[in-house]
Amino acid sequence: MNQTDNLIRRLAAGCVGTASLPSPQRRMLSWFAASIPYVALVVLVMSPRPDLFDKVMDTRFVIEQSGALLTALTAAMAAFCATIPGLPTWRLLLPLAPLALWVGSLGQGCLSALFERGTAALKLMPDLICFPAILMVSLLPAILMITMLRRGAPLMPKITVAYGALAATALGNFGLRLFHPQDASLMVLVWQFGTVVILTAFASLFGRRLLRWRHVAAT
Repeated sequence: MNQTDNLIRRLAAGCVGTASLPSPQRRMLSWFAASIPYVALVVLVMSPRPDLFDKVMDTRFVIEQSGALLTALTAAMAAFCATIPGLPTWRLLLPLAPLALWVGSLGQGCLSALFERGTAALKLMPDLICFPAILMVSLLPAILMITMLRRGAPLMPKITVAYGALAATALGNFGLRLFHPQDASLMVLVWQFGTVVILTAFASLFGRRLLRWRHVAAT
């Protein structure tokens, strides 16, 4: 027994303590605080839309932007929660409410335009700037997100990366609308929100490659 105790003491003496990760809330706020200056810089470089002050007074625009921003924050929160084993799974559902608000506000805008303008409101024009612009605005937030997620335990890499990508691209869409003067709800729903969906789905396919964790043989 003495030999066992001595062995335990010797092993314990050689252990190096590691600091625990901050809470998901703090990590989400850190990610947002580091990302938002970059988003603001891109908006300034691209030049804010000339009617931005008027749009800030527009209730529908504010609701849509609030939905996008809240989706970004709650998706980031869910992504960080997904890297901590043992947390309640209901936290992964946090983005659903703001996502529903975002999509619902865009859908309501489409219906209002349909009632006001008839079938002319359904005319869909190409808006090819959306994809590269959202990708540009969300680039740094996405890099920061992946870097921070790698410090946790990604037991569900595809879901974790999907939430991280949703957070970055939703924030990218939020920034895009501050300089891109496209407000037709159908155009925003198809080209802008559609870009967010495509980028999120595409990123999730590389979940295991982006979040390799040596302690997980298979997920």
